[in-house]
Amino acid sequence: MATIEKRTPKGGIVTYRVKVRLKGYPPQSATFNRLTDARKWAQHTEAAIREGRHFKTAEAKKHTFNDLVDKYCLEVLPNYNEREQKERRSKLEWWSEEIGHYLLSDLTTSIISERKGQLKRAPATIDKYLKNLSHLFTMAVDEWEWVEANPVKKIKKPKLPIGRVRFLDDEELKRLLKACKESSNHHLYLCVVLAISTGMRQGEQMNLKWKDVNLKEGYLILHVTKNTDRRRVSLASYALELLKQHSKVRKLDTNLLFPSKGTAKPIDLRRPFSDALKRAEISNFRWHDLRHCTGSYLAMDGASAIDLAAVMGHKSLEMVKRYAHLSEGHVSSVVDSMNSKIFGEQG
Repeated sequence: MATIEKRTPKGGIVTYRVKVRLKGYPPQSATFNRLTDARKWAQHTEAAIREGRHFKTAEAKKHTFNDLVDKYCLEVLPNYNEREQKERRSKLEWWSEEIGHYLLSDLTTSIISERKGQLKRAPATIDKYLKNLSHLFTMAVDEWEWVEANPVKKIKKPKLPIGRVRFLDDEELKRLLKACKESSNHHLYLCVVLAISTGMRQGEQMNLKWKDVNLKEGYLILHVTKNTDRRRVSLASYALELLKQHSKVRKLDTNLLFPSKGTAKPIDLRRPFSDALKRAEISNFRWHDLRHCTGSYLAMDGASAIDLAAVMGHKSLEMVKRYAHLSEGHVSSVVDSMNSKIFGEQG
């Protein structure tokens, strides 16, 4: 049986205190700012207790959302590169400001959905906020057993626009490579060639260490990637040859492939790359678009969606759909070939 008590402290905000008492079970309680949330929680909790799936475990009652964020930042974030850590932490800090004081046992889908509605961001950005939050709760469910269900899974995701695909045509590619080769920065040309030939993200590439590179067999291992999966990257002939030449002049005081001068950090190529783009007369192009070049060139060369996902390091095929239109010629030839074999002698 559930009871809801309205509380109106002097000069304060009205709250609703819910108590659920069922014979044979310890009483449960929670406080909400809205009556509708209180009623939903009461109904859900009563049903969950009767069905033996009540998620308000001792751990959920013991920890706040802020506790969960602290644990995530300590144990999970270090598995990502520096840029990804910064992005995820900033989004989780926003959630902490909104719902950090809640006990995990009191957090519901409706509460999170209400806060999502306050996000004045582009759909793609809101989607990232939800994905980061969902991964946080996934860890809480699967790894730490602080809660029994991920409340973010029931939230409707925003409709996303078609992903950006900006790649260099033949003439642009020639001009850019020429400008990079003529740059005063001796790392720029190799880094651009390596980015295009492998599809590595900028953070993955700049954090490469020599111990993870096998020049003899022509591959390297990425230990810290955006999706946390370790990935093997094949090195093509030209990129491999350039990397072998680069290894002959490597610095002995660092294990980084591309260290900056005087520090233990990777080199910053933003200014040299920007200058090269200007000399090559290329506009509307970013470093990350080098990765789109890889995906686009592979698609136009007939690579399958599975091959693209493997090379680009995507966990699902959804991300590689943006290159599908570039492989239509290959698909048409496959269809023509199949039809010729089956119906070639007809008519």
